[in-house]
Amino acid sequence: MAEQNEKNTPVEEQRLEKEEIEDLGSVYRTKGPHAIHCLTVIGQIEGHSEAPQGQKTTKYEHVIPQLVAAQEDPAVEGLLVILNTVGGDVEAGLALAELIASVSKPSATLVLGGGHSIGIPLAVSARRSFIVPTATMTVHPVRHSGVILGVPQTMRSFEQMQQRITGFVAAHSGMTEKRYTDLMLHTGELVMDMGTVLDGRRAVKEKLIDELGGLSDALAWLYREIER
Repeated sequence: MAEQNEKNTPVEEQRLEKEEIEDLGSVYRTKGPHAIHCLTVIGQIEGHSEAPQGQKTTKYEHVIPQLVAAQEDPAVEGLLVILNTVGGDVEAGLALAELIASVSKPSATLVLGGGHSIGIPLAVSARRSFIVPTATMTVHPVRHSGVILGVPQTMRSFEQMQQRITGFVAAHSGMTEKRYTDLMLHTGELVMDMGTVLDGRRAVKEKLIDELGGLSDALAWLYREIER
């Protein structure tokens, strides 16, 4: 019986790995030269409120335990975060960005498709950030959906929230707060909105993202950092 269980172990491991990819969008301990925890952030970042049915989301209550596990598990040597997000809950996105930034192991982010709005702090949160040439990053002011009070305190609250985002991006990238604000308040580029769309090459030129590259480039950088 013990021998039979031992034979079934690889099959069981494959089943659990498949479930983890389907449920959480993550690969725990890749099987390359070094064990990398690969986390994906896709669609809308979901915070305290559930997104409408049928919308692709990344739930922050799923991501937080994974980041804690990646930090605490001695078998995990590095962290790779792959992003293709339209943004979402500001506080949830900023909380995840702060958590990624506090991981002590080598970490890298890779932007594929898009890293918009609150996805930008996530894109710059790791030690090294990568973006593919065809990806875009949309820099725009904080938005709010729902009822708000038309009082000066509301405007001040928006300013403080925006400052938290701008300060985090400036602290974790080569872009200054002034330049980020200029791009954020730019008019004439987005229809019925203000802000700036940066493709991969321009995001690197603006020093928002560290390097132009894909999956192999991000993994190669992580391997070098781990071996160093």
